[in-house]
Amino acid sequence: MLEIALESDEEWDSSRSWEQLVRKAAEAAIGESAYPELAEIERKVEISVTLTGDEQVRALNAHWRGKDKPTNVLSFPMADERDLNRANIAVSELLLGDIVLARGVCVSEAAEKGISVEDHARHLLVHGTLHLLGYDHHDDREAADMETREVRALSRLGIANPYEVTA
Repeated sequence: MLEIALESDEEWDSSRSWEQLVRKAAEAAIGESAYPELAEIERKVEISVTLTGDEQVRALNAHWRGKDKPTNVLSFPMADERDLNRANIAVSELLLGDIVLARGVCVSEAAEKGISVEDHARHLLVHGTLHLLGYDHHDDREAADMETREVRALSRLGIANPYEVTA
């Protein structure tokens, strides 16, 4: 059973149902991962998501990654491959990890791409969830695999391939 622990600050539009958007993005990413059962097993599987401002993300990025600037999304995985492979066996809650999105960066990137903030947030949440599931983009092979999974997950959400170059 997928649990979403969502926290958002005043910078994020409170009239929007972020809980549903976050859940759908996480489910789509999980569905395209090597662990699709995580969205449906009886065991509690939790993702913590924080929607906050650029300054908080800048501070986290500086502290954890040594980069003193805001970024669009940060992921902090808590489960390793062994935990993920034993998801159906173990009985205690599985904490996948934390995802943090920066409002200002998300808004400006969405404007640059000519897409809605919600669609860009969905993309960042899919990307972040895949990181929690062990995917990365440190080399070309990993990047290609992760991008393919992202594109398929976004397709499940009705979002076009964000990496496709249009003329």
